[in-house]
Amino acid sequence: MKIICIGRNYSEHAKELGNEIPEKPVIFMKPDTAVLKGNDFYIPEFSNDIHYELEVVLKISKGGKYIRKEVASKHYEEISLGIDFTARDLQSELKSKGLPWELAKGFDGSAVVGNFFRKEDFDLQELEFSLLKNKEEVQNGNTKDMIFSFDDIIAFASQYFTLRVGDLIFTGTPKGVGKVDENDILEAYLKDDKILDIRIL
Repeated sequence: MKIICIGRNYSEHAKELGNEIPEKPVIFMKPDTAVLKGNDFYIPEFSNDIHYELEVVLKISKGGKYIRKEVASKHYEEISLGIDFTARDLQSELKSKGLPWELAKGFDGSAVVGNFFRKEDFDLQELEFSLLKNKEEVQNGNTKDMIFSFDDIIAFASQYFTLRVGDLIFTGTPKGVGKVDENDILEAYLKDDKILDIRIL
């Protein structure tokens, strides 16, 4: 199982980090060891600036290569929410040197994934999701604001990577990303349903 992540897929998030709006999907990867086991996230010793990034996650149910956009929706049946934890200080250092981001994005426990639900139960074109930190809303997103749709992402990524059953795609985060500290509680909602409940240690 591989984890494909899309960066800068909401224009307001790209702007808040001072990045240009991309013309093609920005892709990075996380290893399967990045998936968090349990509900406790431990801040790693190599960073003093871990950020949360809430995202809609797709689970690939039908593998393929060079998938056409018109049939891309047939390649996933379930969605969830996930948190892409990012060592922002380390990422900034790597970016300034023109180096890859993997150390800042792919470390152990950096990919939080909730339970999956049938996509038929949601309006994927206008799907609301939100993140609360210590009971206060810090992120609120809607898939209608994505630069690249789910189908765009699958079609683009499959040109480079063969998609396999069980692969996960993190589809990008809206504005409002920020730092976590010890004893913070993060709660993620898909519409009105709580999907994630994470404690920071």
